[in-house]
Amino acid sequence: MFSRPLPLLRPLQRLRPLWALVAAAALAVGLSLGVGAPQAAAASSLPCDVYASAGTPCVAAHSLVRALYSSYSGSLYQVQRASDSATTNIGLLATGGYANAAAQDSFCSGTTCIITKIYDQSARHNDLTIEGAGGAGAADVGAPADALPVTVGGHQVYGLEISAGMGYRNNATSGVATNGGAEGMYMVTSGTHVNGSCCFDYGNAETNNKDTGNGHMDAINFGTECWFSPCYGSGPWVQADLENGLFQSDSGYSKNSSNTGTGALPFVTALLKNNGQDHFALKYGNAQSGGLTTTYSGGEPTVNGGGYSPMHQEGAIVLGTGGDNSNGSIGSFFEGVMTSGIPTDAADDAVQSNIVSVGYGGSTGSTGSLTAGSEISLAATTSCCTTDYIRHQANAAVLSSVTSSSSSLDKNDATWIVRKGLASSSCVSFESRNYPGDYLRHYNYRLYRQPMDGTAQFRADATFCPTTGKSGTGTSFASYNYPTKYIRHYNYNVYIASDGGSNAWDSATSWTDDVSWTVTSPWAP
Repeated sequence: MFSRPLPLLRPLQRLRPLWALVAAAALAVGLSLGVGAPQAAAASSLPCDVYASAGTPCVAAHSLVRALYSSYSGSLYQVQRASDSATTNIGLLATGGYANAAAQDSFCSGTTCIITKIYDQSARHNDLTIEGAGGAGAADVGAPADALPVTVGGHQVYGLEISAGMGYRNNATSGVATNGGAEGMYMVTSGTHVNGSCCFDYGNAETNNKDTGNGHMDAINFGTECWFSPCYGSGPWVQADLENGLFQSDSGYSKNSSNTGTGALPFVTALLKNNGQDHFALKYGNAQSGGLTTTYSGGEPTVNGGGYSPMHQEGAIVLGTGGDNSNGSIGSFFEGVMTSGIPTDAADDAVQSNIVSVGYGGSTGSTGSLTAGSEISLAATTSCCTTDYIRHQANAAVLSSVTSSSSSLDKNDATWIVRKGLASSSCVSFESRNYPGDYLRHYNYRLYRQPMDGTAQFRADATFCPTTGKSGTGTSFASYNYPTKYIRHYNYNVYIASDGGSNAWDSATSWTDDVSWTVTSPWAP
């Protein structure tokens, strides 16, 4: 959409059985967003199996983490390594299963990789590649392949973490709705990696990377930008990017005061469906538990001079930017599909049940060590502070007391996942348990929780090398790019500090104790 000025191997297409044809016929009788609809398939089916059974097959199915058809055995995405520009495809551990992340780790060992293609699992072959220049943005770059490690289905996999200037697109698709066609779409994203810039979208967009007018887009938007006031709460919100506006209703602004956004949910199901003529609906859910909530179901927008009823979709697919390549947004993407026709509410519910069942962000299965993948907490060893742990608070790392009676939020904030060092595999990095893709990194010597952007600077700042505790107990962590400075607590903040120096936090007093940490079992379950 238009960017506001900023302030200072695939499954073969099979014949549909008779019962599915009957279901499709039933759907044609009443397309009113779930009314008079055929029964959805069992929740144990994968999302595109569910939608096919409901008579609204997927025309695009993108995921970095798992198969979206039970019969799919092809590639999920392609990576390119920096050392020699070679590429390889990352597939599945088994048909209908989860990504073979170990293949990525092996291929990218000793160098870095970006994601260059996301394969469409449907028979339409609507693959996404790095987006070119558009009306509002220069050509994008590929997202770092290792930025967003996550546990899905008990497997260690990688999601797609978008920073500003990154995006993917296909302007020559097959089967995607055009000129008022009906369609539905969902994506699994994250409520903790968002901003208010335009535009973290997934869905239908213009074929020329430009804003060609109202109704020429039909995409899910997720972020904290409130285009039409009022918006309630602080978001982030699931909105419809229908071009020249992010819509929460036919009037643009929210008519639902209870829709205050998803909050800081680590994993969110965001859903949009549109009959292309006179009705669209928005839903969201916690991708880790529960069902879907409808925040709007009603007429197409009547603002901006009209042009949304009927819609004028062009059929391109965009991921991570607006239709004109407005690319100032950030966001996370794990999986998403687009359908032909409007899915039933029953089908949506079955898909949400399946998403919940795979266990996004589940336990890694390893705790209390510095082995990659282990979940830990870091306790101070200084005599004053043996019940205090490193936790994030308002984006900064602080030292805070955490006990068995502490809140769930406090326990989650004090839990970290050990990852191989982003700058050196012989060292470690610490990913936030409840903010997937965010790491501890130093900036001006203080430690913060920030999203990984793929830069060499971030990689170095977020890498720490373990050594025997300077006090003789526990473990100390030297900064990778400032090797004489170690992670230290000082006045309940956390820094990288040397033993003596010009900064207050470099004080030699109790330095050896303050830089020695006990690696414990994680506070978060």
